[in-house]
Amino acid sequence: MSKTSLYLVPTPIGNLGDITLRGLEVLKSVNVILAEDTRTSGTLLKHYEIAKPLQSFHIFNEHKTLGGLIKRMQDGETMALITDAGTPGISDPGFLLVRECLKSGLKVESLPGATALIPALVNSGFPTDRFVFEGFLPHKKGRQTLLKKLAEEDRTIILYESPHRLVKALEQIVEFFGGERMVSVSRELTKLYEETKTGTVQEVLEHFKSKEAKGEIVIVIDGKKE
Repeated sequence: MSKTSLYLVPTPIGNLGDITLRGLEVLKSVNVILAEDTRTSGTLLKHYEIAKPLQSFHIFNEHKTLGGLIKRMQDGETMALITDAGTPGISDPGFLLVRECLKSGLKVESLPGATALIPALVNSGFPTDRFVFEGFLPHKKGRQTLLKKLAEEDRTIILYESPHRLVKALEQIVEFFGGERMVSVSRELTKLYEETKTGTVQEVLEHFKSKEAKGEIVIVIDGKKE
């Protein structure tokens, strides 16, 4: 069996205790750790006393660094890719590197672990047997077209959103889905001020209009009923 060249290691979305034992073992064993933000990841690694070379790998430099990383792995180096929070490749850098590794015949291994979308889905109380994950909505081009399409979706819908765009997103969901559609908004999952607010879109919109939302946001929308 060929040696794994690249490990995708999920990191906690908030609570540092949510990293797996296997994740820690891998981070201690590789030659280098590729991190979205070396300062953020440095806090996690310091907490677990992991002293490995850190290299920056994010959406602004991944195209430039791909070739060099592939060559190093072909020469025998093992690497772990981590992001600021959650599973690499899920609305985070990672897809391009995985694709190039596979094209080059390098073995990739993705570890199971923390991600925000599954806890938010389960917390919502909406059907979990069929769902669609859309990540972040486009900021401008194609946003309304996608919302119109999703309004007809009968599966549970999961979106990511930034806190300063949450109210606007909920207002647009009211516009395209109707104010009575059920929605669940989770923020700061696993952290001290974790909150999940579930109700009609109109109710949840009024809730977040009255307070400033902070932290990472997951919006879960109930699918269209017959």
